[in-house]
Amino acid sequence: MMKIGCLLLLLVTASATRAQAPQVVDLPSRPGVTQRILVITPDKPRAAVILFAGGDGGIQTQPDGSIRRSGNFLVRSRQLVADQGLTTVVIDAPSDKQSHPFLSGYRQTEEHVADVKAVIAWLRQQAKIPVWLIGTSRGTQSVGHIATRLPRDEGGPDGIVLTATVLNDPRSRAVPEMALDRIRIPVLVAHHREDSCRVCLYSDVPRLMEKLTTPPRKELITFDGGISTGDPCEARAHHGFNGIELEVVNRIAAWITTP
Repeated sequence: MMKIGCLLLLLVTASATRAQAPQVVDLPSRPGVTQRILVITPDKPRAAVILFAGGDGGIQTQPDGSIRRSGNFLVRSRQLVADQGLTTVVIDAPSDKQSHPFLSGYRQTEEHVADVKAVIAWLRQQAKIPVWLIGTSRGTQSVGHIATRLPRDEGGPDGIVLTATVLNDPRSRAVPEMALDRIRIPVLVAHHREDSCRVCLYSDVPRLMEKLTTPPRKELITFDGGISTGDPCEARAHHGFNGIELEVVNRIAAWITTP
């Protein structure tokens, strides 16, 4: 038993050594502007994903890799994503948006597209693997807009994942209102059946799926269960897949890496 335990310890240690430690990178994205990202690179990654937080998107990534505002579903699940063999990039607000209101009112702009294009280009320089965008809540407005404005052959992503999508919002353009007929890459939609956030109701998901007529591959994955506490539009409610993070991440990773 002692020999087996020692062998397992050696294997775990070797695996940890092969994986790179999380790194913070500030990429030039526009004149005088840098885009900060946190990167977790596993051993032999199968694909790369860029994670877009909801809310105002200002997660305040520190130079040491810590994140001051880390409660968001995708942000708190970043290591779970990397554990699936995916190079995991958590994107922050750019250097010229590092104070309130951060990305609010900015997600559907050409400047935002330029910032994300720089990150995609950098990832493709690191490894020849597919690059996907994954957004949650208001992060889906970033991902949806970029997918309609930046085709794959012009530096855009290889596919997108929309989780807890903004579906009906009188204050801003919801994802179903975008020019989704421009999308020519795979689209996965993940939603909790009991999401009771007023702008992300599950009953509005069919309208989104009906608008996705041009992706070569699309699917809706519906989740149940978990724990819902507090504001129904916040990260610890069903809206944020609270309590079922691993299940959601596993299903998304499997879909991304399926040919």
